Amino acid sequence: MAEKHAFAERLETTLIIGLLIGIALITQRYNLMLYKVGLSVLVVSTLLQIAVGNLSKDATPIKGLIFIAKVLLVIVIVFSAGILLVPTFAQLGR
Repeated sequence: MAEKHAFAERLETTLIIGLLIGIALITQRYNLMLYKVGLSVLVVSTLLQIAVGNLSKDATPIKGLIFIAKVLLVIVIVFSAGILLVPTFAQLGR
């Protein structure tokens, strides 16, 4: 009988595979399109890994997806605030 893996564990394994594929695609030197795809896969996998790495191992798929959405929202808010505050911080040094 096969052991059933938790949602978070399967998702984390998938993201690790995505990270490895992304790294493999950006290390090749022959095709710029593959490099761009690899970079995108690497960035998305990394951002999702932040959320999935903090996900409870016994979370159900619905609760897990809600948690991941909340963490990604916080990441978007932090990045947006940083982008919006750059001009303000640049003026402080003058």
